[in-house]
Amino acid sequence: MAGPDLASLSSLFSRDTLRFVLRRIRERLWVKPLFIGIVSVFAVFLAKLSDQLQESDLLPVITTESVQSLLSVMAASMLPIAMFAVASMVSAYSSASNTATPRSFPLVISDDVSQNALSAFIGAFIFSVVALTASKNQYFEGNGRFTLFSLTLLVLAFVIFTFVRWVDRIARLGRLGTTVDQAERATAAVMRRRRDAPTLGGVLLPPNSQPAGDAVFADEVGYVQRIDMEALQAFAKRVGGTVVINALPGAFALPGRALAFYTSDPALQEPVDPAALLHAFRIGGDRLFDDDPRFGLVVLAEIAGRALSPAVNDPGTAIDIVGTLARLFVLWNTPGEKAKDAPRFDRVHVPALDVAEMFNDAFTPIARDGAGSVEVGVRLQKAFFALGLCGDDAMRAAALHHARLALARAEQALALPEDVQVLRDLAAFALQSAPSAAANAGLPR
Repeated sequence: MAGPDLASLSSLFSRDTLRFVLRRIRERLWVKPLFIGIVSVFAVFLAKLSDQLQESDLLPVITTESVQSLLSVMAASMLPIAMFAVASMVSAYSSASNTATPRSFPLVISDDVSQNALSAFIGAFIFSVVALTASKNQYFEGNGRFTLFSLTLLVLAFVIFTFVRWVDRIARLGRLGTTVDQAERATAAVMRRRRDAPTLGGVLLPPNSQPAGDAVFADEVGYVQRIDMEALQAFAKRVGGTVVINALPGAFALPGRALAFYTSDPALQEPVDPAALLHAFRIGGDRLFDDDPRFGLVVLAEIAGRALSPAVNDPGTAIDIVGTLARLFVLWNTPGEKAKDAPRFDRVHVPALDVAEMFNDAFTPIARDGAGSVEVGVRLQKAFFALGLCGDDAMRAAALHHARLALARAEQALALPEDVQVLRDLAAFALQSAPSAAANAGLPR
């Protein structure tokens, strides 16, 4: 029994688990204000401790009235500012959902500058109210009044600095360009992690291989948000076998789908309880950016699709996102950190992400919705041409496939033969299996 307990504790305090929990905390608006509010209360009582020290003639004499006047001004102004901050943040969240996509909401709400500003305003209000109440009840003496006055000035300076910085951020928060940048940063971060650990620390499962063993099915409907690899490794060691993951983060889970397969030692005396294996898969109602690179591509494609809708008619945003997607795929193909000689979880087999499916997530909606726009078609063909030069066979094959599809869709949607010919000329460059330097130089700008 000691082995599983230690494994559970190790899994609970692992770096990946803490990162996942901290990210969920960042998506809760009440956490930071609550923490700062508690710190503000302790700061008031910290000023009282200075009364235990011997008074010095070097310290200026601070009257109670001056401290109370300053605290009264702060108490009267911080609450309206906090309410204004909340109203501005809610407006920014609504704008992000309406102009970009509702799937971008977690990125906008986790903005640190806005959360820090709201926390500073609420913390300053709580500090001023508690300090003012204590001062009116003659709670402080000479040293305490000086310390409280100093703390009040520090809090006031911090609030002013935070407010100025927050005004600059709130003017951009929720805007389409800012949301796209946030989605790109979140997708790039998870792509780097997944590029450096393509099998999540496990053993690579060969493509098209049939997993053997007993299947473990999901007991609820939702998306796989996270896989606890340490828990799977501990389970495989306990049963003396291996685990094959069948549903990566982002997969849609339901009771009829196997999340994993496991094998056990035939000589094992005790029956195998697959509940521990099932609990290693966290299933929720929404996809998350944390361990799912494809979700970031889906979100960016949704933003481009909305921009290409007849109600918005903004092909420029779609063109920008095509460039963003090209940057992300180049990042994905860039060599990262060298993997260790042996995988951390040698009993867990994990399939690699399929580049073809990632291309489908990113480019299919844009090519479909932008088929009638020659500008979008031109940028798509140029992006496919560039990605085909990256040197990766799988990425080259996916780029050529989508170049053909994008051209076929454009031929069906465009009415002017000259526009179609422009895309055909560009596609001719993209469809070359081994583009030469001369062909590259001849690519139209």
